[in-house]
Amino acid sequence: MHEFRVQVGPAAFRIGSAWKRPLDQLAELYRDYPVPEVPDYSVRLKAVSFWRRFIRPSVAINGDYMLPDAAPLPLVQGLLAAEMAMNLQMALGWRRHLLLHASAVEKNGRAVIMTGASGSGKSTLAAMLGCRGWRLMGDEFVLLDPVTGELAPFPRLISLKNEAIGAMQAMALDGRFGPLMTGTPKGNIRHLVPARDAIRSMAEPAQPALLLFPSFGFEPAVREISLSEVFMRLTQASTNYVALGERGFTTLTRFIKTVPARAIDYRDGQEAEALVDRLWSELA
Repeated sequence: MHEFRVQVGPAAFRIGSAWKRPLDQLAELYRDYPVPEVPDYSVRLKAVSFWRRFIRPSVAINGDYMLPDAAPLPLVQGLLAAEMAMNLQMALGWRRHLLLHASAVEKNGRAVIMTGASGSGKSTLAAMLGCRGWRLMGDEFVLLDPVTGELAPFPRLISLKNEAIGAMQAMALDGRFGPLMTGTPKGNIRHLVPARDAIRSMAEPAQPALLLFPSFGFEPAVREISLSEVFMRLTQASTNYVALGERGFTTLTRFIKTVPARAIDYRDGQEAEALVDRLWSELA
């Protein structure tokens, strides 16, 4: 079995695969990341059966943590399978931080966190801000330290979907993109490698300063959100809130009480950036 290792922020992964191609793609996209000696998690990409390793190859996701009913993916989507498997290890096994399904960017030691349902535009907005002078801290997960309340960087590959792919290719002209994968469960997907400063700064935390709930495709607007609604949304957005017990409750309530939250609507990237800049300036 072929093997690849990568360190992303505080988490280290070992990925094994029955095929070399997905690991070659990972190695190219993660080439600027450190290689850990001791992994936190092991991931395996296995063939559904002996024959499906060669004939219509089908990739089953396996690892330290897994979902027994997870559907296999075709080998042409092996990179996506590896990324999904890494996400699964974090979602089901990570206990050092409170995890939020969100993206985040940082400037001057303070971070903007963006969370919402799939398709809300949080990944695209984070990628766009990463091209506008912000440091990307994470796309899939935001990691809140239960002791300090700080945000730990977790700058994985940015997962762009459908129309966002073309938009970011036009904006990030010198960006490194992974292969275009069509016909995935979420449509077309292409990964964007974070800027080098995001990778070099993986050990530098930031203080949460602003929480946004973005919604793409609506007239530009900013709305305040009650603390109770923020609490409800973030418990739903966390994959380990229940597992952390009292630590999770304490971390989340402290975050909600100290970080202002707003919902923003926008029709395009220019409007989104203007809204973020406006809200950011009001924090000063």
